[in-house]
Amino acid sequence: MDAKPGPDLERMRHSCSHVLAAAVLKLFPDAKLGVGPATDTGFYYDIQTTVPLTTEDLPKIEAEMRKIRERKLPLVRSEVPVKDAVAFMEKTGQSFKVELLELLATRGSTAAKGLDDPNLVDAGAGGVSSVSFYTLGDFTDLCRGPHVEHTGQVGAFKLTKLAGAYWRGDSRNPQLTRVYGTCWANEQDLKAYLHRVEEAEKRDHRKLGAAMGLFHLQEEAPGTVFWHPKGWTLFRTIERYMRTRLEADGYVEVKTPQLVDRVFWEKSGHWANYRDAMFVAKPGKEGEEEDRLYAIKPMNCPGAVQIFRQGQRSYRELPLRLAEFGACHRYEPSGALHGIMRVRAFTQDDAHIFCTEDQVPAESRKFCDLLRVIYKDFGFADLLVKFSDRPELRAGSDETWDKAEAALEAGSKAAGLETIRNPGEGAFYGPKLEFVLRDAIGRDWQCGTLQVDFVLPERLDASFIGEDGAKHRPVMLHRAILGSFERFIGILIENYAGRLPTWLAPIQARTVPIADRHAEFAREVARRLMASELPQTDGGIRVDVDDSTERMQKKIRNAQLEQIPYMLVIGDKEQAEGRVAVRLRSGKDLGSMAIEDVIARIKAEVGTRTDIVEPAAETAKTT
Repeated sequence: MDAKPGPDLERMRHSCSHVLAAAVLKLFPDAKLGVGPATDTGFYYDIQTTVPLTTEDLPKIEAEMRKIRERKLPLVRSEVPVKDAVAFMEKTGQSFKVELLELLATRGSTAAKGLDDPNLVDAGAGGVSSVSFYTLGDFTDLCRGPHVEHTGQVGAFKLTKLAGAYWRGDSRNPQLTRVYGTCWANEQDLKAYLHRVEEAEKRDHRKLGAAMGLFHLQEEAPGTVFWHPKGWTLFRTIERYMRTRLEADGYVEVKTPQLVDRVFWEKSGHWANYRDAMFVAKPGKEGEEEDRLYAIKPMNCPGAVQIFRQGQRSYRELPLRLAEFGACHRYEPSGALHGIMRVRAFTQDDAHIFCTEDQVPAESRKFCDLLRVIYKDFGFADLLVKFSDRPELRAGSDETWDKAEAALEAGSKAAGLETIRNPGEGAFYGPKLEFVLRDAIGRDWQCGTLQVDFVLPERLDASFIGEDGAKHRPVMLHRAILGSFERFIGILIENYAGRLPTWLAPIQARTVPIADRHAEFAREVARRLMASELPQTDGGIRVDVDDSTERMQKKIRNAQLEQIPYMLVIGDKEQAEGRVAVRLRSGKDLGSMAIEDVIARIKAEVGTRTDIVEPAAETAKTT
């Protein structure tokens, strides 16, 4: 995922969507236009044609777009009364634009939310009286702008794909063809982006996860993951690592219920602010509870407050850091689901820190120090931090939000963070820091968060006895480092292109007997590796034996597809000498090694969480 573009690039991309529409109308005069906004990497336009567009049409549309770019046509803005705008669009046969204009005239800008709103002026109580048009050559479109000065400034572009899209996002409306494109300031940036896309396709966690035997998804359980033994080993390895880090940093682990009465969520504010994303359930059997409505928890924080509220808390107990690897369920539209990166059921590495207002800066700094260490261990060095302030839909007074945002600002400074403002993107109960990782091919992923919350402790009546003997409200810091385990594992798979570091690899070594007579020694080698004590773990090396009837080269190939770091080949010579022939998943042969040396090498990689890098000049190609 690329960072949000700056205003110059956004204008360029928005203008490119107009160039696309002008080119389509030139080639397909019967085309009816929907909307065409800029995106984070380019643009799209929703279009209806008598004969639906196909991918074979894209090259000729692109060619026409280049002609328009070469003509350097100015994009001229004009303000038009709505009634004249409607008449113009009716005359040109643009029925979708007419519908949009009529909505704007009667209901105002909210009618066009998410639909490339026009630049509205003279908005009355019931709607708008005028809109803006942009004209390039003989093509005029309804649009809010702004745009580049002329079409020669639209940069380097490429049309990428087609998709179906219902008009105004409603399945009861006509389906249009959404033409996607990407647009960049120059050819170099375009080529770099296309290379990232190509690399991303190679690294697709869904394909690699299947090839590595980690997980699968199926239609009967949309948005939920079936973890296979190797995938669950990876999951538990990460969970064990996180648990060790948290315990060393002063956290205690808790577990809260999955199913809680609706009344609880009404008190917390989730029912009013988050209801659309919640799964609800009623008891299946008629009885005394048949009128009660339950919700599966979408987040863990209200449950943590309930644990804090049990008994009388003292200021001496603060800060109290409650960690939970909590299973959450949130409704995501089926079209938004994406492998294990966007799901409906996930486990979050949540923690909730109850502290005094004075403790917020120190706790923020402590958390950020922990977060940096953990990201480094997983191989992420580049970090971007966004400061997300109050959203439009929120709980709590402006005074409370002023206090929360000031506390988070102080915490950011105490942690030595440089932040980028992210207006209106805070949680409904408090502002937050968003920690964004950059992966091996330059994509950004928002993972960790730190949120300052004065609202939930008040709503759920959490308190402690202060040094003065009186009751006080704690401040609640919500924080996560990995975020969703499922999503983070998907990020890891794509970042490493499946070649997970040895400490994370579900199977770290495989013994490969060449013939049946070598199988027993291969199992003995495996037992010795499993009996070794790896640093920072509670077990030995994760190893299996391929004693199948496949040829040796096929066994090696299978191990490489599964991204197993070490293949230990055993033939007559190795068996006689009590050694193994070591081959890496890269294809490099390390030659004959003593078993103790193999164990020592794997221990070194697990202990440092860094693989030993072989000289590039000596690395053989993958078989």
